[in-house]
Amino acid sequence: MTSIAIIGCGIVGATLAYELSQNPDLKITVIDQNPPAQASTGASLGVLMGIISQKTKGRAWRLRQYSMQRYETLIPELEAITGQKIPFNRQGILLLCYAEEELEKWHNLINLRRSQGFELEWLNPTEIQTRYPQINTEQVFGAVYSPDDRQLDPTQLTLTLVEAAQHRGVTFQFGVTVESLEVLKTPDEKQVCQRIKTSEGDLNADWVVMASGLGTTPLISPLETENSGKKPIKIRPVLGQALQVRCIEPLGTLGLEPVITGNDVHIVPLGNTEYWVGATVEFPENDQEILVTPEPLDLVLKGAIAICPALEKATILKTWSGLRPRPEGIPAPVIGNLPGFSKILLATGHYRNGILLAPATAQEIRQLIQSN
Repeated sequence: MTSIAIIGCGIVGATLAYELSQNPDLKITVIDQNPPAQASTGASLGVLMGIISQKTKGRAWRLRQYSMQRYETLIPELEAITGQKIPFNRQGILLLCYAEEELEKWHNLINLRRSQGFELEWLNPTEIQTRYPQINTEQVFGAVYSPDDRQLDPTQLTLTLVEAAQHRGVTFQFGVTVESLEVLKTPDEKQVCQRIKTSEGDLNADWVVMASGLGTTPLISPLETENSGKKPIKIRPVLGQALQVRCIEPLGTLGLEPVITGNDVHIVPLGNTEYWVGATVEFPENDQEILVTPEPLDLVLKGAIAICPALEKATILKTWSGLRPRPEGIPAPVIGNLPGFSKILLATGHYRNGILLAPATAQEIRQLIQSN
């Protein structure tokens, strides 16, 4: 059997484990120093902006298109295997437009998506007010409604992926820290991982897949130093913050509420009268440490209240923050071989799209393994 070690068990690592486990000839071990769905996955709102994305061609669109299609089959598949229910909002996404100069690009996207077989609908302020009276349309020039986009609970999805992968024989090692990767040169001058050193002992694997988000750079930097001819890959943190609130009454019609997004603030219905509100709010400079402070969170809530004024009377149930892994100087995400190395694969640096692109990432990694 071919042995594969996946480092990291956020949404990407868990999806990799499950999708690769469909091949009975693979022996898969997942290692994480934390329980599953921590770090950026646990702080995500699970908003899948695929069809409504301005990515329209090439790799960026291909990854989104594949993932959106896979989620439609993946969710019921996992629920059937585990008996677990994964909250999956199929009511679409409503994106508010505040700049008149952006109207042309949105109309162009609507026409393009329709030619691709996807429906996007343009709503003028009057139509927004009629269908979504909870929205303040005072500064709004219009909105795009995407019925084919989705939102899901990323933590529940990750836990269900782990359970389903365990059903298929995947081994998970939680509370185990990967300390280093030991490499050697093969006779044909390729560098491969000979051994993974962990806090619980050494592990040998034919393939190593780095799905470790912000933990990627510390592990690969020593390897890149030895292979100094290649430009190092650096994954930087970006802060996202969110709140869960309870309103006096639903903002819209219960069970029929889309995700509402405007000015990069998301309002996510959870059922009953509860909502998640969140945004990516801070980009550090160089190696500057990110400090979680109340001020950005206040701005996120004020942004949400500007969209739906009824949120001003909502009760805050909890707040949280998380760091998004963003690659420096190269497009996100980073999927493929670690430059200069054979059978060390990167599946990291998804920035704000880790949940959205997890299925497509798993598909690309599976193809890389199968082709070698």
